Amino acid sequence: MVTAADPGETRTSVWLVARPAPPGRRRTEAPSGLDRDRITTATVRLLDADGLARFSMRRLAAGLGVTAMSLYWYVDTKHDLLELALDRALGESAPQPAPPAPPAPPTRAAQPGADRAGWPGGLRELARGYRRMLADHPWVAPLSAAYPNIGPHARAFDAALQRLMDDTGLVGAARTGAHLAVRQFLNGCGGAVRRTPEDDFCLALDVLIAGIEAKAAAA
Repeated sequence: MVTAADPGETRTSVWLVARPAPPGRRRTEAPSGLDRDRITTATVRLLDADGLARFSMRRLAAGLGVTAMSLYWYVDTKHDLLELALDRALGESAPQPAPPAPPAPPTRAAQPGADRAGWPGGLRELARGYRRMLADHPWVAPLSAAYPNIGPHARAFDAALQRLMDDTGLVGAARTGAHLAVRQFLNGCGGAVRRTPEDDFCLALDVLIAGIEAKAAAA
């Protein structure tokens, strides 16, 4: 089981550490053909093939045709590399922001809830994409519980979800509760994604959305 830090160990997320470049006099010693992006891609591929329990820096290095020590030119620890791989996978479920729509011509005063028609479809798309990502990468769920999800792709996903919650029209405690319900639903997908049929997942998602819609209507 992967934990965010070993007992007695304090570590900082890879996303919060500015890693200095190797000293100039040693740059020529860095292994050629490697960079963080290539190493992260190989990590995702190895985790998909062998699973989290069998992952090691030595196995990763062997797949890249380098020594294990070569990897430490680009990451400080195995934990850092797993965080990078986690965010890379999360990027598969983070939708790209759509370009802003041109302003509509003024007509009549906007009515409460007039801009809420599209959020249920957006939430369905977001949730289904997240479920597909978890099915493709079973190691993401335990890593999500072990590490802070603060990489760029994780933040893009959170921003997309926040925009959808804004579109519900809920405010205050009701919005907080709806957001928490969605997050709990998505987190619960991790352990059940391979056991829950797609139809059952979609039905549960419809029930969740109906509950948010009812709360918004009452508000």
